[in-house]
Amino acid sequence: MAKGQSARGAAVALLDAVLGDGQLLSQALTSPGVMEGLTPQDRARAQRLASDVLRQIEPLDITLGTYLRKAPPLPVLNILRLALHEIASGTAAHGVVNDAVGLAKSGRKTQHQSGMINAVLRQIPAEPIVGPVQKLPRWLRQPLVHSFGRDAVAAIETVQAQVPPLDLSFKAGAVLPEGEMLASGSLRLTAPGQVTGLAGYAEGGWWVQDAAAALPAKALAPAPGARVLDLCAAPGGKTAQLAAMGAQVTALDISGPRMARVAENLKRLGLTAQMEIADALHWQPKAPFDAILLDAPCSASGTIRRHPDLPFCKDGSDLPALTALQAQLLDRALGWLAPNGRLVYAVCSLLAEEGEDHLTSALARHPGLRVLPMVLPGIDPAWMTPQGGLRLRPDYWAEKGGMDGFFMVCLTR
Repeated sequence: MAKGQSARGAAVALLDAVLGDGQLLSQALTSPGVMEGLTPQDRARAQRLASDVLRQIEPLDITLGTYLRKAPPLPVLNILRLALHEIASGTAAHGVVNDAVGLAKSGRKTQHQSGMINAVLRQIPAEPIVGPVQKLPRWLRQPLVHSFGRDAVAAIETVQAQVPPLDLSFKAGAVLPEGEMLASGSLRLTAPGQVTGLAGYAEGGWWVQDAAAALPAKALAPAPGARVLDLCAAPGGKTAQLAAMGAQVTALDISGPRMARVAENLKRLGLTAQMEIADALHWQPKAPFDAILLDAPCSASGTIRRHPDLPFCKDGSDLPALTALQAQLLDRALGWLAPNGRLVYAVCSLLAEEGEDHLTSALARHPGLRVLPMVLPGIDPAWMTPQGGLRLRPDYWAEKGGMDGFFMVCLTR
């Protein structure tokens, strides 16, 4: 059985790409041959299996270490990791072991280890993995400990080790699947299954959007008919929110393919926006905007619970370039505001240098720039920063499945 020709084979290929080549999971999913011949259900299963393994590499390796004399090559180790995860999750061990051995035999770099894989896996009892949760990489963990403390970072890691629930934003009066209505106004589903088969999807009543990611547009709260710019708009959840509020939305992003998906989603939802594919550092609007939402490119360190590949593909070396870009985008966007207009700056980052520190420097760079209070449902006042920004962390609402990490602030000049 060749990798890429079964869900398990594809999952191992994804792990090899992320852990061996440093590819993001989204990149690996489109690599030639990885998903070839798989049904949509098997594609989804492969991605889910790979993500589940990435969330628990550390405890998996600790468990495997008790059965291994030395660490095997990465392709072999990934087969073992996947098999151990499935056995520990309650999948019938017989089928898991047979497939793991078959995958090993089909690979040039792994076939000589098929016997060892068989021997190791047949010793492992079918019981849940017990051990420390997956830790954040040092480059990220250290500044977060400095900002939030060790206990908070440990709580963040505990949430990130769990499969996150699915959050939905929706239009007024939409048909919705069964779930829990969060205090912030999002609908949370804990075991959604196939998204496209859920009630209301075909009718365009809702879209997938983390509860935290839904708050910047709610903070902007444009009036019906207001001219609004959604800057760095893809993947489009905030564009949909603003359009559903009745705003005249201009959605701008540098990526043509990503904007094509935004247009496709808006069509399904029955919403409209003016689409602009351009580099915001060179683009110039024809007239000022009443409101601007800048969800700036960032480290995405607040989204690890949904993207467990990020800690294995990033090392923080891109932070200086990202923070410089964030400052440039914010400065340009402030120049496009109409008098008394409002701008919400947001990043799905846990790092102060991409959030709180940007607010401090922006207020110093722009005399007359002011922070406006944000009135948001379901928000604990303790989450507000001294300067009036909102700091969200994955461990907030931990008992409900957490939320993405974000920083956001509403500004006017």
